[in-house]
Amino acid sequence: MKDFINEYKPFLGLLIFGNIENLVLSAQGVIEGADPFLVAGLSILAVIVWQFIGVFGTKSAMKYSRHIEFIGGFAIFVLGIQSMLPLINQLI
Repeated sequence: MKDFINEYKPFLGLLIFGNIENLVLSAQGVIEGADPFLVAGLSILAVIVWQFIGVFGTKSAMKYSRHIEFIGGFAIFVLGIQSMLPLINQLI
């Protein structure tokens, strides 16, 4: 069991922030009244595209991993602020 945990330890941050990103995006969808079937279809399409990028682009992207991680974290931060602004405006 320890080998299994140690194998996935480098991806722990990705799992945590990926789940936070999903929560932020779903909150934005609820606030904006998005069609759940359209969002589900686009999500499946995005997963397929990311699978192809992961399979074919990993080796070339490894040298830019720090930049990619920063941009992803910044995007999550901006999406979180953007999803909270309408609620803050309603409360004020």
